[in-house]
Amino acid sequence: MSKVAETLKEFRGRYKYNLMDVNVRAFNAEVPQVWQWDDHEIVNNWSDSKDLSTDTRYTVKDVPLLVARGATAFNEFSAQRPHASEESGRIYRKISYGPLLDVFVLDMRSYRGPNTANLQTEQSAETAFLGNEQVAWLEENLKNSTAVWKVIAADMPIGLNVGDDPVNNPPQRWEAIANGNDGPALGRELEMAGLLSYIKKESIKNLVWLTADVHYAAAHYYDPEKAQTKDFNGFWEFVSGPLNAGSFGPNSTDGTFGPQVVFYKAPPAGQVNLSPYAGLQFFGEVNIDKNSKEMVVDLKDINGDSVYSKTLIAE
Repeated sequence: MSKVAETLKEFRGRYKYNLMDVNVRAFNAEVPQVWQWDDHEIVNNWSDSKDLSTDTRYTVKDVPLLVARGATAFNEFSAQRPHASEESGRIYRKISYGPLLDVFVLDMRSYRGPNTANLQTEQSAETAFLGNEQVAWLEENLKNSTAVWKVIAADMPIGLNVGDDPVNNPPQRWEAIANGNDGPALGRELEMAGLLSYIKKESIKNLVWLTADVHYAAAHYYDPEKAQTKDFNGFWEFVSGPLNAGSFGPNSTDGTFGPQVVFYKAPPAGQVNLSPYAGLQFFGEVNIDKNSKEMVVDLKDINGDSVYSKTLIAE
């Protein structure tokens, strides 16, 4: 387990009673919410490799300490029940909505290895992204799910190249799963390749990935026929965001898992960090028909108008 993960686990255990109090009071909230975190609760693109020693924007340079503080604030503010006592603030979990839907909320931040060039040929603690324990949990719960649809709420997209701020944190490191290499799986892609292969082997149907992190809207279809690592069944990934932040993108794709960009809406070429006044704020809406069991995914703009819609038929 990484130093950050160990520190995070210690703080989560220490604050379990405070979390219980916060979550009991949160039961009165009128709007149902599912919370997960990514990077901006701590430091942009944080991981074990983050070095703040020369970054003048931060007076506190200790990343594990910043993680502990951010995790405490996140869990005190979020409306979610605490996990078991050994890690009360654990974020990854399954939320069931009857026979039609199970939502698997992931944590792609707490258990990852450092951001690196991401080209390792074998799996190790350095290539971890979800981590062994979370992968085993996800595989078991996906296999045992009896819901028609299994939605994976992921912090970050699978096949988009997301760099780790090489200007302020050189050299080039990779922040997400992809590594800018269109060949067979390497680095963190090895963990994802194993997960996708397991899903195929166990004939787990009707998986949809919902994600954000990048600041634009997109719909991707991962096609094994066009991939370099092919041992998986095709699936959809929908990206929406930002709800209220600067707009960027689009990111380039990594061909390892054959992502096909079916739709995207992002700022014009050369324009970055556009304000909400530019109208490029997006959110997603998902509806499941109880009779046909069809899932309809809409990506919507700041006015609530659908900019892309996809109807998925349950297998």
